Amino acid sequence: MTNVVKKNRRGPRAAVPRLSAAEMELLEMLWREGAVALSQAHRALGLPIGYTTVQTRLNRLVKKGLVTRGEERPARYAAAVSRDEVCAGDLKLLVKRFSGGVVPLVAHLVRQRSLSAAEVDELKQLIAEAEARLTPRNKGPQR
Repeated sequence: MTNVVKKNRRGPRAAVPRLSAAEMELLEMLWREGAVALSQAHRALGLPIGYTTVQTRLNRLVKKGLVTRGEERPARYAAAVSRDEVCAGDLKLLVKRFSGGVVPLVAHLVRQRSLSAAEVDELKQLIAEAEARLTPRNKGPQR
């Protein structure tokens, strides 16, 4: 049995299109489960939707280049995009629409939920990395 997978039609740097909640559920399942046959996908979703509905949605994601469909029988479906690729597109749009830019957006998110110590440490690390990338001209006045 060969495991040839159809190529991703999106291209190397194509932006991930906006996804519906149903499409996100399928991608979340594929990220969690890995490559699955249609029957496995239907079970793994654990939703009260029909088998053919799952098949139709997966095939739409294949056409969009977000999921691959193997040539073997039964065909196996796998995510062709990472969670980071999907999130990056949505976050880019959110930052663009948020008039104040990144800082007010992050401030709002931090104030609206409790962060774990690990999350605070990760944010500190991200800020340290951003500071390290600053050029002297971008650092602003010295204090």
